[in-house]
Amino acid sequence: MVLYAVPYKGKAVTQRDRLIERIRARPPEARFNDVRRLLEEYGWTFKRRKGSHAHFTKPGERTQTVPLVSGRYVKRYILDEIIDRLGLDE
Repeated sequence: MVLYAVPYKGKAVTQRDRLIERIRARPPEARFNDVRRLLEEYGWTFKRRKGSHAHFTKPGERTQTVPLVSGRYVKRYILDEIIDRLGLDE
């Protein structure tokens, strides 16, 4: 996946930066595709999806289970857990 830099308020901002900011804003729900893209950017691999749960793995880490709402949204408390695991909280 190639992420492009686009000018934003006078500086180049990548799609990855905008995705991180969108997740760090702690919305009530986020799209699963955004969460998946973020985890994959940080080296996690999508392993499987069974029912309403998706599983991501990374060598040396405990499996991250992501429960989904309506098949495509992730709740805020899971976003908080992912933000902590990725070290995105500042």
